[in-house]
Amino acid sequence: MANAANIQNFVKFGRKIVCIGRNYKDHIAEMKAALPTKPVVFIKPATSYIQQGHSIVIPPECDDLHHEVELGVVIGSLARNVEQSSAMSFVAGYCLALDMTARDLQQDCKTKGLPWEIAKGFDTSCPIGEFIPAEKISDPHDLDLWSVY
Repeated sequence: MANAANIQNFVKFGRKIVCIGRNYKDHIAEMKAALPTKPVVFIKPATSYIQQGHSIVIPPECDDLHHEVELGVVIGSLARNVEQSSAMSFVAGYCLALDMTARDLQQDCKTKGLPWEIAKGFDTSCPIGEFIPAEKISDPHDLDLWSVY
C-alpha cells in the first residue's frame, strides 16, 4: 500500500482515472443503450481531476454538458488482473466524483465510430471531493450519492 500522505493526495500522485460506463440501469435506459455483457471501460487522464474551489473548463465546442454523480474508488497499490474475491483489499478509500460529459461531442464521435475520450477526458472533466479512508465506509454498495451545485 502506498503511504497515507500520497493516498490522501491521490490527485497529485494518481496517474489515470479508470471508469466503468453503463453500470447503472436507470442511466442505461435514459441513454437508450444496451445492457453490456462486459464492463464498458474508459480512461480519463490525470489532468481531468479538479478539486473544490476550482472551476470546470467547458470545451468551447461543447453545447451540451452533462454530469453523473459517481463513487470514486481510490486504489492504494498496484493492481492488475485482480480476482474479484480479493479486489476490495486494494481499495484505500473513496471520494465523491462527477463524470462530466460533453454529450454533443460524444454523440458525434459515436456516430462516426470514433473513440469518445474528447467528450469524457477533457481537462477538469472529473471534479472530486475529499478522500475518505476505506474503513470509514462499511458498505460501498449501500450509499446514497448526490451533489449540490
